Amino acid sequence: MKTTNLLLPLLVLLFLSCQTEKKEESTQNQTKTENFTSNDYQGLVALFKTWRAFENPPLLEGAPDYTTETFKKRWPRFKELQSKLQSIDTTNWSVKHKVDWMIVWAEMNGYDFNHRILKPWVRDPAFYKNVWTYKSDVPAHEGPTNHSTTELWTYTFPLSSEQRSRLLSNLKVIRPLNTQAKKNLTGNAKDLWVAGIRDIQNQSSVLNELKNRTSVKDDAELVAVIDDAIASTDDLVSWLKAESESKTGPSGIGKDNYTWYLQNVHLVPLTWDDEVMILKRELARTWTALKLEEHRNRNLPELVAADSPEAYDKMADEAANSLMDFLDQQDIVTVKPYFEPALREHLGEYIPKETRNFFAIGEHYDPRPLYSHFYHWFELARMDTEPHTSEIRKGPLLYNIWDSRNEGTATAVEEMFLQAGLYDDSPRTKEIVYIMIAQRAARGLGSLYAHANEMTMEEAGGIHSEYTPRGWMKTEKELLIFEQHLYLRQPGYGTSYITGKYLLENALADYAKLKESQGDPFVVKDFFDTLNSIGSIPISLAHWEMTGKNDDLEMIKEQNYK
Repeated sequence: MKTTNLLLPLLVLLFLSCQTEKKEESTQNQTKTENFTSNDYQGLVALFKTWRAFENPPLLEGAPDYTTETFKKRWPRFKELQSKLQSIDTTNWSVKHKVDWMIVWAEMNGYDFNHRILKPWVRDPAFYKNVWTYKSDVPAHEGPTNHSTTELWTYTFPLSSEQRSRLLSNLKVIRPLNTQAKKNLTGNAKDLWVAGIRDIQNQSSVLNELKNRTSVKDDAELVAVIDDAIASTDDLVSWLKAESESKTGPSGIGKDNYTWYLQNVHLVPLTWDDEVMILKRELARTWTALKLEEHRNRNLPELVAADSPEAYDKMADEAANSLMDFLDQQDIVTVKPYFEPALREHLGEYIPKETRNFFAIGEHYDPRPLYSHFYHWFELARMDTEPHTSEIRKGPLLYNIWDSRNEGTATAVEEMFLQAGLYDDSPRTKEIVYIMIAQRAARGLGSLYAHANEMTMEEAGGIHSEYTPRGWMKTEKELLIFEQHLYLRQPGYGTSYITGKYLLENALADYAKLKESQGDPFVVKDFFDTLNSIGSIPISLAHWEMTGKNDDLEMIKEQNYK
């Protein structure tokens, strides 16, 4: 497969530059960075903390400040931090410490890219969505998110005194943030603009529901703050609608920018063209596998969907037990005590047939394919219960850099568990697995064309809908809009399910080959336990740490493993 050389020289340069560049630095530059220079790993950790503090913007009238003036004012400080990172000589570091350096490097590249190209505070009205009702199944909210959100899912009603104070403080950010939005949003990205209005409208509905809670509606102070937030949100919606009439520009970032972002921020060693090829291949492969599986199962009875809440609950309980027993008894992964509680919090509920979306359709036949994807919740529970020892990996990486790892792994295990025997008791369920993967390939392919500005968001959704088997994406339109909007907002996210799966399979292959060369058996549990221990970092870095090699980072390996 063709890949560009853009990522590798940059990585080599950044890792190796110190030995040569430090000799060539001017006295001025030496003076500028002398307080920051350290080749000790703890120096990187200290820089990381400084960087994270900087990345959180200052406040303007109580809300994060995303004004052009403030970005310009802070830019020299960012370049100073970047220079500090590049001055660190990692030559004699362990692989895991070099990986941590790369994480910080990627995050800083993310800030740079947002500043130069993505500019969500300028182009993307949904960036100003403040109120969230649910916890994401990945380390942080998908897509660009402002720095001062109200996470309603973290509150328990009736509110304690401490929670009430926190909620009041959170909600008071909404008005100044919305006021700022009307100043900052000067972009011309039509699809992002129009689709983003829905997010802000929904915020108003959520706030109204909050106000009408039994434990809230008699709290005069809290109701007044909520009413102000609603009025401000409705005003922003009206402004966005009026401005939308003049929006005519593209929303995609273009092929070259997309490739740079993949490689230098998300550390996905592919190009836009590579991803098109991989997703087309996966779409054809899963359609073929589905049709052959249907042929194999042609004499078996069709799956029967749950037709009542009682039937669904019984099926969900049996599916959860089946998955947990499989993981444990078949030595797939070390099953920790927090695994099953994490899964059981998300078993879903019965949904009438006429209102089921894509995922609910399959879930009502057999939830296990979707529950396999819920590997997500094991990983989030691990972050809470067994946080990584590295300060740099302990929490969510910025800018959704974890997408190839978290979404890629969750998608990969759907088929890996199938191949390992999860559905030996129900061959028809294998069909659902292939339908799910085909849907991921179709929606990701559409998002690629949208980012290349070869299709509108609606046209990308057409690929998403038309190439999902059995018409399962045609039953409920909200999911289609939600997914394509997200992928347009966050480059690389729509493809991360399939390309992350591809990269994880490469990692498993190299890990198995390494074991074979050492005369050791390949043990599935060891692979997943090792992957889990590394944390939610890009697959390319996990691959390097697990195997000591990565074809996509070969130049780095050769220079640093002598």
